[in-house]
Amino acid sequence: MSLNNDFGNQGLDEFIIVAKDMLESLSSSWNTTLTEIALIKGELLEGLLLIHPLFIDKKVPLVLGDHVTLEAGTGCVHTAPAHGDDDYKMGLKYNLPINNPVMGNGVYAPDTPLFAGQFIRKAEDNIITMLKETGGLVQMRKITHSFPHCWRHKSPTIFRATPQWFISMENNGLRTQILKEIDQVQFTPDWGKARLEGMIAGRGDWCISRQRYWGVPIPFFLHKETGELHPDTQNLLEKVACKIEISGLDGWFEADISEFLNATDANLYEKNKDTLDVWFDSGTTHYTVLQQRAELKQPQADLYLEGSDQHRGWFNSSICSATAMTGHAPYKGLLTHGFTVDQNGRKMSKSLGNGVDPRDVIKEMGADVLRLWVSSCDYRSEIPVSNEILKRTADIYRRIRNTSRFLLANIAGFDPSKDAIAFDKMLPLDRWVLDRALQLQNDIKQAYTEYSFHNVYQRLHHFCSIDLGSFYLDIIKDRQYTCAANSLARRSCQTALYHVLEAMVRWMAPILSFTAEEIWQAMPEQSMLTQDKKAQKREASVFLTQFYEELPSLNQFTQDQSFTHDFWNDILAVRTEVSKAIEVVRAAGSIGSSLQTNVTLYLDEKLYAHLAKLDDELRFVLICSYANIKPLSEKPDNAELINLNEIGNLAILIKESTYKKCERCWHYREDVGTHTDHPTLCGRCIENLSEAGETRRFA
Repeated sequence: MSLNNDFGNQGLDEFIIVAKDMLESLSSSWNTTLTEIALIKGELLEGLLLIHPLFIDKKVPLVLGDHVTLEAGTGCVHTAPAHGDDDYKMGLKYNLPINNPVMGNGVYAPDTPLFAGQFIRKAEDNIITMLKETGGLVQMRKITHSFPHCWRHKSPTIFRATPQWFISMENNGLRTQILKEIDQVQFTPDWGKARLEGMIAGRGDWCISRQRYWGVPIPFFLHKETGELHPDTQNLLEKVACKIEISGLDGWFEADISEFLNATDANLYEKNKDTLDVWFDSGTTHYTVLQQRAELKQPQADLYLEGSDQHRGWFNSSICSATAMTGHAPYKGLLTHGFTVDQNGRKMSKSLGNGVDPRDVIKEMGADVLRLWVSSCDYRSEIPVSNEILKRTADIYRRIRNTSRFLLANIAGFDPSKDAIAFDKMLPLDRWVLDRALQLQNDIKQAYTEYSFHNVYQRLHHFCSIDLGSFYLDIIKDRQYTCAANSLARRSCQTALYHVLEAMVRWMAPILSFTAEEIWQAMPEQSMLTQDKKAQKREASVFLTQFYEELPSLNQFTQDQSFTHDFWNDILAVRTEVSKAIEVVRAAGSIGSSLQTNVTLYLDEKLYAHLAKLDDELRFVLICSYANIKPLSEKPDNAELINLNEIGNLAILIKESTYKKCERCWHYREDVGTHTDHPTLCGRCIENLSEAGETRRFA
């Protein structure tokens, strides 16, 4: 290409080599006419010697590089093997000298022609001026360019090739062995395996040296001329280690070399100034922790857990160093979590002011609310947090805490060793809640094993708010507050509450640690007898216990197969529909309490058979004063048919009671006022004033 304008020597043509695809853009950018006079493949120019634009005596070869693009420039770029990854690879390919004129402080070395002692940024203007003076500058303009910046100071950096220490990933088949070890690790979540495998398979040799003024030293002695290690390096390392053990790291940095070497060697060698990569420090904790502490000594940790960025960090360096040292991975399992973001999904930062300080949360809401929030999150992805989210978590915490308080309050004065009822003598509803707790405990065990803490949180919350709060506890309040103190009905209920609390306090202990211990200390001191009738002393702390193994299953009560899982599932479904129907009447202002209602249910054959088993005690399950059941065929026109799919069909009729209210149990019963000695009580409450109390068979 021929350039014809005022650049260079006046009146003379200059010939410039550019990429063909850049011809049009360069003509426009240079505001000149570029004429194609010859077209040649770049490979024919390979090895051509070029004169350096500033150093006339210096010749540089023309090399071919795939990293050169046609997005900007001329299609030709300079190559500095000491100052860039692509350039360095080209230097290796063409055996170019690795000249590094820039020192660690960013100043050109003293032997650098023309610019010795100048800071690289300040020297830029001088370089441009000299290029103009020699006619070597065709055009100059500033561009915005993506380039590495220091993560701490936010200032731009440059690449510098310097001697470093490496751990080879290929020697002795290290990379292959690491990949085999990854197959033996349990990953949570599963995608962590592919991520770590990719990091190991694609990484180069591990550079473990850094040029910092702080950190763990690499205490080598290097020959001043050859750079070779001292022949007695192994013993010298032990000597330095003994010095550091007494004086700390300053024992190396401040010590004179003569403290370690004889006079002759002290003149020939110098102390290595490099420090270890911090990932080497953290990556060898498997040795410094597991192998050096008697109480922990084992070849592998059960679990390493950190953020998803650690597949290239701690997880990576740990398995590399451990496999090199011992031949196996340092961990049996890896757990990876996401990072906290605000409610809008933005990364938390000081500049945005959207951070949440855990100390503020603990001060305002308590540590257990913070722990409960963590457990509620599916940590496999980013974890949102805000004051609003934490407030909702606090509400759920109060639900769990208040449920625990209710259980504790209702076993006050209950001595398990004396008052507990045998499982086969308990009321069916009480056996149901114990079976429900057993099912839940099995789910929670599995969730903890899989580190699925959000599933523990969800099941614990559901159990407190739905199984207990909206069903079981709602029903048994009548028994607790109205039945005779030592009656079977009340003791059966207290036995169930005791077992439920024994189990539940253990479920929550890993998450709600402080609350669980507080509950534990408030529970009855005397532990009850186990199923095999052996006394079991209560541990001093909940954290010294294991999961509660005294919960019975409904399947073990073979003498009564009427009250099965299916039976109680049907009861729950019907009760839900009745509660909805009562709420409609309440919202209309007709009643204030569900006990002011008389409920009539019209049921198909299956549901009729199930609900008939509860006899008059159905009213306690439905929380009404009267509960009647009739065949679905007798359904009146004003009762809407409800389909419960596989469970069956029913219709509900709600009427406001016309009877008086018993001031003791609050039920509206026909016999209130019929007893002269107790004119404000119903017959059942009068019976409960006796020591034996009423007979309850089901609920």
